[in-house]
Amino acid sequence: MVIWVCRGRLRALVRCSLFLWFVVVCNGGPDPIQRDALMHQEVSRQIGGRETLTLAEQKLDAHLRWCKQKEMSADQFPPSMHFFKAKPLIQKSPIFNLLQKMPKGGALHIHSSSLVSVDWLVKNVTYRPNCYICFTWDNSVRFLFSDRQPFPRWDCIYWQLLETLRAKMGDPTDFDNSLIRNLTLYTEDPDVAYPSQDVVWHKFERAFITAAGLITHAPVLTDYFYRGLEELHQDNVMYLELRSGLSRTYELDGSIHDKVWSLKTFQEATKRFVADHPDFLGARMIITAHRALRVSDIKAAVREAIQMQRDFPEVVAGFDLVGREDSGRTLWYFREALSLPGDLGAVLPYYFHAGETDHEGTKVDENILDALLFNTTRIGHGYALAHHPLAKELSRKRNVAVELCPISNQVLKLVSDLRNHPAAVLMSEGHPLVISSDDPSLFGTSGLSYDFYQAFVGIGGLKANLGTLKELAVNSIRYSSLPPQLKETGLVMWQSKWDVFISENS
Repeated sequence: MVIWVCRGRLRALVRCSLFLWFVVVCNGGPDPIQRDALMHQEVSRQIGGRETLTLAEQKLDAHLRWCKQKEMSADQFPPSMHFFKAKPLIQKSPIFNLLQKMPKGGALHIHSSSLVSVDWLVKNVTYRPNCYICFTWDNSVRFLFSDRQPFPRWDCIYWQLLETLRAKMGDPTDFDNSLIRNLTLYTEDPDVAYPSQDVVWHKFERAFITAAGLITHAPVLTDYFYRGLEELHQDNVMYLELRSGLSRTYELDGSIHDKVWSLKTFQEATKRFVADHPDFLGARMIITAHRALRVSDIKAAVREAIQMQRDFPEVVAGFDLVGREDSGRTLWYFREALSLPGDLGAVLPYYFHAGETDHEGTKVDENILDALLFNTTRIGHGYALAHHPLAKELSRKRNVAVELCPISNQVLKLVSDLRNHPAAVLMSEGHPLVISSDDPSLFGTSGLSYDFYQAFVGIGGLKANLGTLKELAVNSIRYSSLPPQLKETGLVMWQSKWDVFISENS
């Protein structure tokens, strides 16, 4: 044993000596040729580092690099600022303008309650007949469609017909803006408005409750899904995987539809949209349940998801737990429920939120490893992954992609300067990544362009190039839940769009 250890140390010393001999010339300084080789090798490991660019792509890449250098040297660098303050600067960026035109593949991490812009909800949905509003004791609002005056309830004593209320105001602009503020996190001074994660998450969850009364009205839900696909398509996104708990929907008379009705509505809206837009690949759904529920509730939700996937295999992609990780129950807490598919001999892919925390070393922080133990197909957010070398190694070996949502991580106060985002390490190592937007309507975005900008300019830095963008877009098809044949179809469709994008912008 001693001899083996000594030999092991000797081999290590020999390798070290050979490396030093390899990079050092007689005068003791680094060899420029070997330095260039090392630099090239390091770049080749990053996302997009092995992409071979055509002459036209190289021309566009040089332009992007020049634009990025200019933006990085400016007095105000958008990724270093809170997104709400940076957004006007981003909109003026030539890089952002190009990203809007770029085919971005699929959006694999968006929640159903925040799919559509709040402008559309307020200026379209709240102007529909029979929409009632109530102002709650905690300075929030609730909406309800009804064919008669709604009864008082614990959080809403007095309901008013919104049409009548607006008629009393003359110019409703200020009132509509106040409704928008209840449906989004946007504020002019986010650092003052949201001094902690607890405060911003409270507002975050309250906004979902406010939107629910609008979105879960059955006629609205049908239009809502179609409009959501439309907003993605306008941003050159061609595929969606939507996370949804499939809340029960209601009619004007108060009658309720079950979850299957909502799933069928999503399926029908998708088919109609694809028929109207043949260059859109489609949409699937990841069924979700909240991590604040009991084990028995999650068991029921898993059983329900298994049945839905059996009944709708083309629509249902899998299952996930949602809600704030830091205040919710861990994946390990639900291990009995999450083991059900295996116990029942069923197949239910998981797409777990994991590592959306900066509480290193806590039980919540263990969700990253537990997600992999439960064979998650992708990792939602994975903000903490860089602090878990074993989990990072396992996820890379298993080809488990991280769904990176930069703006969400910043607005929810995991990171203030996106140059310091842990995903910079993952990008430089070529770890499987896709870019998504999480809850775009709450952050004042739509599509993926804003998040692509933050990832490309802020997290990726000057090293990220056109090859990086190309691989990230391709990843969104490669790591989607689509069956192999549809993935191939999607990649062909995307490549065609990419070639047009390059020819028009190089």
